[in-house]
Amino acid sequence: MKDDEKALQTTGEATEKLVQVMKKLRAPDGCPWDREQTHESLMPFLLEECGEFLDALAAKDDENMREELGDVLMQVVLHSVIAEERGKFTFRDVVEDETRKMIYRHPHVFSNAHVSDASEVLVQWEKLKEKEANHEKKHSLLDGIPAHAPALLQAEKIQKRAAKTGFDWKKQEEILEKIHEEYLELKEAMSASDGSEEAETRIDGELGDLLFACANLSRFRKRRSGELLLAASSAKFRKRFQFVEEKLASSGRKFEECTAEELDELWEEAKAQENRQEGC
Repeated sequence: MKDDEKALQTTGEATEKLVQVMKKLRAPDGCPWDREQTHESLMPFLLEECGEFLDALAAKDDENMREELGDVLMQVVLHSVIAEERGKFTFRDVVEDETRKMIYRHPHVFSNAHVSDASEVLVQWEKLKEKEANHEKKHSLLDGIPAHAPALLQAEKIQKRAAKTGFDWKKQEEILEKIHEEYLELKEAMSASDGSEEAETRIDGELGDLLFACANLSRFRKRRSGELLLAASSAKFRKRFQFVEEKLASSGRKFEECTAEELDELWEEAKAQENRQEGC
């Protein structure tokens, strides 16, 4: 037996064992929690597992990446087992469908098509995708963008699709002006609010418009997605906040015992330490 065939057989056996484990958990004598799950109830868990994998990836933690990928795979298998119980499809169907799709969408690898660079691969990918039977004809260029994707990613995907038609900004400074415009509209809505539901709904709308405009700027710059930029800022805030927590703990104080000025001083100290570390 060739090495690649042996590896395929070994991988198949390992995967089949996982499928059987999940089926056992779903059996009448299995796990009460697993038996209760549905496709809908599992939705937040799949998002959570993907997020944990991305955390491990960002930390360049190979051990955790391996573990979190396993958790993502477990979610895929569990959804497949539930679908098999409904008589719809099996995990094997999922794997075989994806294998056929990858071969079909890479004719420059598995056939005689030619592409010169990655950009041509993407163009070819979209053309082949449109020809697939399970992709209905789009009524809008924006059709097919998943509504359950993170909202920031949705915004950038929508903007990218629209930009393909030329419906886009000419330079990033124009988007900055739009952000300022949205900020002023939000500020005005908040100033005019009388506390009514209608007024608060207007504020929500203006805040959403401001976030959408910010997503447009990160998308237009083509450096890092807004999702990654926001994640980096969240990580920065987390690090600084934990610094403040440690400082307070070492002095035996709690947040509620500090004045706003004292907390600001600790926050600035956290920033200063961060700058020193980055300068090393």
